[in-house]
Amino acid sequence: MSPSNKKSVFTPFSKKQMKALCWWMPNSPFSGYDAVICDGAVRSGKTLCMSVSFVAWAFSAFSDSSFALCGKTIASLRRNVVTVILPVLRELGFECSEKYSRNLIEISRGGRMNRFYLFGGKDEGSAALIQGMTLAGVLLDEVTLMPRSFVEQALARCSVEGSKLWFNCNPEHPMHWFHEEWIKKKEEKNCLYLHFTMRDNPSLTQSIIRRYERLYSGAFYERFVLGKWVAAQGCVYPMFSAERHVCEPPYSPSEFWISCDYGTVNPSSFGLWGRCGEKWYRIGEYYFNSRTEGRQKTDSEHYEALCELAGDRNIKAVIVDPSAASFIECIRRDGRFRVIPAKNDVIDGIRRVSDCLKDGTLMFSPVCRDSIREFGLYRWEENSAKDSVRKENDHAMDDIRYFVSTVITDGCDDGFFAVAATRRKEESDGFI
Repeated sequence: MSPSNKKSVFTPFSKKQMKALCWWMPNSPFSGYDAVICDGAVRSGKTLCMSVSFVAWAFSAFSDSSFALCGKTIASLRRNVVTVILPVLRELGFECSEKYSRNLIEISRGGRMNRFYLFGGKDEGSAALIQGMTLAGVLLDEVTLMPRSFVEQALARCSVEGSKLWFNCNPEHPMHWFHEEWIKKKEEKNCLYLHFTMRDNPSLTQSIIRRYERLYSGAFYERFVLGKWVAAQGCVYPMFSAERHVCEPPYSPSEFWISCDYGTVNPSSFGLWGRCGEKWYRIGEYYFNSRTEGRQKTDSEHYEALCELAGDRNIKAVIVDPSAASFIECIRRDGRFRVIPAKNDVIDGIRRVSDCLKDGTLMFSPVCRDSIREFGLYRWEENSAKDSVRKENDHAMDDIRYFVSTVITDGCDDGFFAVAATRRKEESDGFI
């Protein structure tokens, strides 16, 4: 078929996506709302339709105005929103010019031009970045991952008459501040609330939906697949089983790493990891508990144990708890190993380890008795107002989490995008 004869195949929007797309339009029954929240399952199609809707609304109401697109980091915002929405906007006739050094996108259409600034809300200090701006609207992507101070500062910037607020997120702990202050108070805030499931994204096939249903378990399944705001409870890694995850590697690994959770009074746990194809095997470990041993070890003694664990293998790097400054310096001073401070987000790291256990990426040699023991004992904290784990039986669990977050899934846990496309005019004029 010649290129001129090819036809694009578009997936129609679902009823829920149509609500997110059109809620602000003058003849919509929802146009009087000041804000919209789209929450629910992963890959449910909420981000794309909300982003397109945000830009379309901005051009229907304003010209030569400033808006904000916010994510946890600017990198994640570009990856999850900007790179997806710009091709769609250009297909719709918008001209988009990115100013990378200013974190700005200038968008124009039909003689109008508006500015969309990009902001990352990764910590409490991020609120200062957006302070002082005057905005006509803000979209907060994955709002539950941002600190409250940043979100509230962004909302306070929207002082232009007619401005509106846009939020999307996956569920978190039911006591999360955003659930308490916005979802539970949606009527008080004059906010339209739309809850999405994977079935609300017609671009997803049944096989892809089943893949996600197999991927998660426990609280992560209820949140990411079912879209529920639930508290984590019970065993942290219920998917771990000795029958499935404990075995020797089938052949000699091709590369080696070591992960370390360092303690003086608390136990120290080091894991030796070897790669066999797409799987990673914990082929050895060092575990020292000063309380049961009746004495503490010095940094030098722990380093000797590290060297013994490594043997004569070529270790690519040693991943260490970033708070263990003296031990990191001890390793660097000797010069044998490259040392990397671990990524230490606990909840996100637990989710990543859970994914690796579910898909069989992580395996354990039978000699790793302490890590196997901790898998059966590692528990969520009960009756907590936020997701937290008990600070016991967690030292091998911590060094495993450091390894997975820093080596295996670093920047690679975003999956794929499911994109719905432009609808015919007669399809987009109505409201569901």
